[in-house]
Amino acid sequence: MIGAFCLIVILYFLSGVIIDAYKKEHKWLDNLLLRKLYWFHVLFAIVYYIYAQVFRSDSVMYFFRTSKAYSSWLEAYTTGTQFIDFIGYPFVNYLGFSYEMMMVLFAWFAFLGFIFFYMFMKENIRFRHTFQNTDLITILLFLPNMHFWTVSFGKGSFIFLGLALAAYGMSDVIKRKLALLTGLLLVYHVRPHVFLFMVIGIVFGFVTGRQKIPAYQKMIVFIGCAIAGIVLYNKILAFANLDSENVVDSFQQFSTTRSYELSKSAGSGLDTSNYPLWLKLITFWFRPLFFDAPGILGLIVSVENLFYVIIASSLLKKNFFKFLRKSSAVVKSSLVIFIVSSIALSSTMSNLGIIIRQKSMVMYFFFFVILSFMDYEKMQVYIKKKRKAERKKRLEQQTLGQTV
Repeated sequence: MIGAFCLIVILYFLSGVIIDAYKKEHKWLDNLLLRKLYWFHVLFAIVYYIYAQVFRSDSVMYFFRTSKAYSSWLEAYTTGTQFIDFIGYPFVNYLGFSYEMMMVLFAWFAFLGFIFFYMFMKENIRFRHTFQNTDLITILLFLPNMHFWTVSFGKGSFIFLGLALAAYGMSDVIKRKLALLTGLLLVYHVRPHVFLFMVIGIVFGFVTGRQKIPAYQKMIVFIGCAIAGIVLYNKILAFANLDSENVVDSFQQFSTTRSYELSKSAGSGLDTSNYPLWLKLITFWFRPLFFDAPGILGLIVSVENLFYVIIASSLLKKNFFKFLRKSSAVVKSSLVIFIVSSIALSSTMSNLGIIIRQKSMVMYFFFFVILSFMDYEKMQVYIKKKRKAERKKRLEQQTLGQTV
């Protein structure tokens, strides 16, 4: 336990070095905010650790397997769940990290993800948007559910880092190709099917995006993602137990079976296998909502989900589709990643506990689309005011000329 507390302090100072380094590149970066976020994240790491002493946590299984199941580091290497064992092996077996120290380490991986998601949103959003007079990006950074499920020794924290790195890399593919590639590789190794969704979203966004992206950059993105998709396609299907000859039917069969199994596997089960797709998606994005909350944790999550509903309602406007047509590659990529991932995940999950945990992977892409639409609306208001002021100035000049 002492080792875990020492590691918390060491990683705080290391985080400060990383934050200060990015501050030199991004002058707008609020390093004080991110330092506060670190301690907020640590608080949830402690809360989750206490939670794991009472309720079943996969982190215990990961630590036991990492320390006992392999005779060498390379023996643990593969994609999927076992890749977390590969990442943890040198820390447990070479550096002697305890279970508590591994929990702290993986919580820190997720904290780095929050830094990259913060920079991704901040650099692509022009205006300041507020909710109840509080900066909206700040609120999104401090959402409890996003922290609670990313502080454990397991897949959640590591894939969160991968997704954040990939998102940050998407903002400037050429300058940040290392961040993009590293993020995609992490995602592929943890959840190969999510990697496929990322590739689909990135290619779609950069091919259809409206901003002026040099043709050679589009070609680099398209060719790179296409090669990766083709090379890894069969491995991804094999990982998901899908038939390459009949992907759609095998996925439907898999999702129906998986949804039914999960609905019966825990007290928070919810059989959505017979739901239409639109209702599955609403369930995935916004439930539980008080009336179907599974326990105290579900009630707490319901408050956050209500916030999701409120900010998502800002998209219910006619000009949203006009915004989508004119939106940038990054916005379109984020939307496609969010939609495709949501369809796949909602089709295979019917247990509310798992839904609450899994949706943390993709919600920041959704939040980014919402913020971008808010930006678009403010820009339209700004343009109208500017044009009105210019017309008024011209009329005043004409009147002055006639008077003279």
